[in-house]
Amino acid sequence: MFAIVKIAGQQFKVKKNDELFVHRLQGETGDKVEFSEILMVSNEGLITIGNNTHKVEAEIIDHLKGDKVIIFKKNRRKGYQKKNGHRQCFTKIKINEIA
Repeated sequence: MFAIVKIAGQQFKVKKNDELFVHRLQGETGDKVEFSEILMVSNEGLITIGNNTHKVEAEIIDHLKGDKVIIFKKNRRKGYQKKNGHRQCFTKIKINEIA
């Protein structure tokens, strides 16, 4: 059984006991979160599309940051150089149940 779920503006294919990284979610480590925006559910070949009677329950494992991305801008022969960096905040979640 798997489901396509919309979490923090992105779509993920999830199964029970999956661990995945999503954009930062509200909550503390160990909190339970529930996602009700289910786009598709497949249960042993039976596919349900666009039915919001299902829900996905997950647990927040950790909050962390991704790798640093360096942004470097330069104009040739003008003496212009600009360097900037960014680290995206992520939340690691574990899918407990697809009901």
